[in-house]
Amino acid sequence: MKDKFSFLNSSDVFSHLTSMKYVPRWVVLLFDIFLCLFSYYISYFITTKLFGSTVDIRILTGFQRMAFVIVCQIIFFWLFHTYSGVLRYSGYVDAVKLLFAVFLNISFLSLINFILNLVSNQVLFYYSGLLIYAILAFLLLFVTRLTVKTIYDFYTQNSGQITPVMIFGTQSAAIGIAKMLRSSEEKKYKLVGFIDDDKNASERVIMGVKVYRLDEDTVKRVVANKARAIIVSPNKMNQIDPNIDLDIFINHNLAILTSPPMSIWQNDMPSIKQIKSIQIEDLLERPKIEISSDNIASQIKSKVILITGAAGSIGSEIARQVIQFSPNLIILLDQAESPMHSLKLELEEQYPEQNFSIFLGDVRNKERMEYMLDLFRPDLIYHAAAYKHVPLMEDNPVESIQVNVNGTKIMADLAVKYKVERFVMVSTDKAVNPTNVMGASKRIAEIYVQALFRKLQAEGNATTKFITTRFGNVLGSNGSVIPHFKKQIEKGGPVTVTHPEIIRYFMTIPEACILVLEAGAMGDGGEIFIFDMGSPVKIVNLARKMIRLAGYVPEIDIKIEYTGLRPGEKLYEELLNQKEITTKTHNPKIMIAKVQEYDYDTVSLQINELIQYSFMCKNFLTVSLMKKIVPEFLSKNSQYERLDV
Repeated sequence: MKDKFSFLNSSDVFSHLTSMKYVPRWVVLLFDIFLCLFSYYISYFITTKLFGSTVDIRILTGFQRMAFVIVCQIIFFWLFHTYSGVLRYSGYVDAVKLLFAVFLNISFLSLINFILNLVSNQVLFYYSGLLIYAILAFLLLFVTRLTVKTIYDFYTQNSGQITPVMIFGTQSAAIGIAKMLRSSEEKKYKLVGFIDDDKNASERVIMGVKVYRLDEDTVKRVVANKARAIIVSPNKMNQIDPNIDLDIFINHNLAILTSPPMSIWQNDMPSIKQIKSIQIEDLLERPKIEISSDNIASQIKSKVILITGAAGSIGSEIARQVIQFSPNLIILLDQAESPMHSLKLELEEQYPEQNFSIFLGDVRNKERMEYMLDLFRPDLIYHAAAYKHVPLMEDNPVESIQVNVNGTKIMADLAVKYKVERFVMVSTDKAVNPTNVMGASKRIAEIYVQALFRKLQAEGNATTKFITTRFGNVLGSNGSVIPHFKKQIEKGGPVTVTHPEIIRYFMTIPEACILVLEAGAMGDGGEIFIFDMGSPVKIVNLARKMIRLAGYVPEIDIKIEYTGLRPGEKLYEELLNQKEITTKTHNPKIMIAKVQEYDYDTVSLQINELIQYSFMCKNFLTVSLMKKIVPEFLSKNSQYERLDV
C-alpha cells in the first residue's frame, strides 16, 4: 500500500517525462548553436534586405563571417557553461549566464570590428546587425529553456508531483524555507501560503502569498483545500507543544513536514532533501531538559566507565552521552555480538579520539565479570543490562531472575569488591506494584542494591554508592510499541492495540539517558530516583495519530484491532508504590522515592534461594518466592494468578 502523502500518483505523461534521463550536454550545445545560426541569418536578413545595407568586405566571405560569429559564440558558451544545466530546472542563474555569453560575444566582435576599422578602414559587421543578433539569440535561447521548464512544471503540477504546501511560522527560519522552495531547482513543493497563530496574521502578505491565521475554521475551510502538507519551521517547533499544536493539521489529513534546526542549515539555507516527514517521536518530545553538566563532568571526566547492556537502546545512548564528558576509557559490555560490532564501528567513526574497549560477556558469568573488573578497575558502572519484554519474561521467569536479579547481584557484589565509586542501576516503572515477572524481577534487583548499600553504610564501609534510576517507556527503543506500529502501518494494517484504555508514559532515549547521568552524579547512595515522565499517552490515540501521520484515515484506510491484555500487562504504569512518597531534588525532572527498606541478611538469603530455583528451572517455585519477597506483586492476565489466591 502506498503512502497517500507520498504524492507520487503521477499521470502517464508525467511518468514518461520523469523516466527520461537528462539531455546530454552536447545535444543542448548543438541546439543552442542551431538557434544562434537562425538568429544570425535573421539579423543578416533584417540588416541587408529590410534596411538595404550591404557589407562590402573582401577579407572574409559571408559564410566565413557567419562561422566566425558562431565559433566565438561557442567559446563564450564554454566559458559560462550555458549548456551544462538541466533545461527543465532552468532559472535565474541560467538566464544570467546566457545574457553574459551572448552580449560578451558581440562585445568581443565589436572590439575586433573597431580595431579592424582603425587599421584597414574596413569592418566585418555592421554594429546594428550584431545587436539584432544578440537580442534574437538571447531571446530564443532563454524562451526555449523557459518553454521546456513551463511544460515540465505544468505536467508536474497537474500530476500531483509538486505538492502545495504552507509554512507554519513567519519568522526568519520560515522565510528561509520559503526562499529555498522558490529558488530550488528540484521543484517538489509549491508555496501557497503561511500559517501563524498571530491574531493579525490574516492581514499580511509575505513573498506574494497570504498569511492565514491558525484556527479550526480557517484550517478546515481554506488550508485543507489549498495545501496538502504543512512545513513547520525550526523556530516554530521550539515555541510550540507539537503534541497539541499540530493536532489541528493531523486531524484534517494534512501531512506535516519539518526542516532541520537553523544551526545545521547548509549554506545558510536548508535544501529540499533536508525537509522530512515528521515522526511520532517529534510530536511526543518535550521541552529540552536542563541538567547540571558541571556535576556530571566532575564525576566522569578522566574516569574509567563501564556500561553493561551497552548494545541496547539505553546502554548505547549512555555511551554516546558519556563521551561528551571526556572519560579516560569506556568499557562497553554486552553479549549481543552483532549489535556490539555495529556500535563499535559507529563510535570509532564518530569519536576517533575516545578510548573504547569492547568486551563481550554475560552479566550472569561471575568469573568473566570478575576478570573484566580486575582488568579495567572501573570508577563508575552504569548497569543497563536486563531482560525487559513483559510477555517473554512471563513465559520465562527463570531467565528473568538469572539476568535481572542474579546478573545485577553479581555486578553489585563485584563493584564492592573492586571499590567502584558509583553503581548506577537502570530500573523501570514496572517495578512499582508489579503485575508481571519482569517488573517484579527489577524490583527485587532494586531491593538488593539498596539493602547492600545500607548494610555497607551501617558497617562504615560504603565505598561504593549504589543509585537506582526508575523511568517508563522510551520512544523508539528495541521492541517498543512505536516501531511495531510503523511496521504494521507499512503493511497496510491492521494496527493491534491490546486494550482501548491502556496508557503508558513515554520518554525519548536521549532524555532518559541524560537524566540517568545526572541522577547518578547527584546521588549519595541508596536512593531510587524517579523521573518526571510528563503526561501519560493513551496507546490507541498514539496509534490513530501514527496512522494519520502516514497519510491514512484510522478505521477506514487502516483498521485498529484490540487483542486483549497480554500476560502480565496492566492498563497503566505507576511510578510510585502507593506507600511511597517523594522528595524533590535541585532538578524538577528528578525526584527521590522514599521506599520500604529491607534487611540485607534476610533479603540476601531469599534472593540466593530464588536464584537457586531459577537454576533448577522451577517456574512456579521461582514466581512464588518472588511474590514472597515483593508482597505487592499481584499477577495480571497470567497463569501465575493462582499463586495470589
